[in-house]
Amino acid sequence: MEESIRLDKYLATLFPELSRTRIKNSIKSGNVLVNNSSAKPSYLLCVNDEIKFEFIVENEQQVHMESVEMELNILYEDNDIICINKPPGLVVHPGAGNHTNTLANGLIHHFDSLSNVNGITRPGIVHRLDKNTSGVILIAKSNLAHHHLANQFQDRTIQKIYQAVTWGEWKESEGILDGNIARKKSDPTTYTISKEGRSSETKYIVTHKNRYFSQLTFMPKTGRTHQIRVHSAEENHPIVCDDPYGGGINRAKGFLPEVALKMKKIIKNMGRHALHAEQIMFQHPTGKNQINIIAPYPTDFVNLVDSVRDFDG
Repeated sequence: MEESIRLDKYLATLFPELSRTRIKNSIKSGNVLVNNSSAKPSYLLCVNDEIKFEFIVENEQQVHMESVEMELNILYEDNDIICINKPPGLVVHPGAGNHTNTLANGLIHHFDSLSNVNGITRPGIVHRLDKNTSGVILIAKSNLAHHHLANQFQDRTIQKIYQAVTWGEWKESEGILDGNIARKKSDPTTYTISKEGRSSETKYIVTHKNRYFSQLTFMPKTGRTHQIRVHSAEENHPIVCDDPYGGGINRAKGFLPEVALKMKKIIKNMGRHALHAEQIMFQHPTGKNQINIIAPYPTDFVNLVDSVRDFDG
């Protein structure tokens, strides 16, 4: 046993096909014991430490992934990775209530080789986007590529740029939003700023604004669930059409009737929260060169930007 090495890093050397995130989660879940006791991922190993571990693997005989033919907007592809411009409304992988019509189902129809690091139901899936968030998403063809990409996400060296339209006029033209994010106790499908949560940080730049709407570029440093949506809502500038975070049609109340009518029409035409994952920059897992992928706006986002840019009520 090598002395003075973190438990999670040691296990990563033993299982290079597993992402560091999966290893850390296994440790935190109690599936890894050191000297018959649970330990933290940061635990420094000592000589003669005894490690017992059990990584949960899905039973392939009990899990079946249906291949579904669907059109995929492939932005980039080589022997190791795929970059796809995910349309709004498409769930990334199977979950409660949705087992077939997901991006994962489409991937196994289109590609013969995909990583299985995250299990049978998440072939090639390295990270995710919300169902109604459009934009670029990375897919790994091999476990080696998956491992390298997952480590970059873990180390926060992958740069992501999002575009969004929010309610209201931001006071500052740029800044950093932070705070701990936790799942809401009253509604477990949404998140909020809480001392009990995990740290988060998002840089923003206002690219256009008027008294009613603003268009922003968001650059999240961390990758918490719903992070940009939570941060925007916390600033009282929720993303347009994001009803769970106060950006839905009810936001139009309080304005003059003729103004509210126009706002409601804009929201109905959009139909989903106005967030687009525009750009991602990362190191290629085998070539080591820097890759920069840009996902063009979908039509609904273009129409929304045009509608709010010169909105004067």
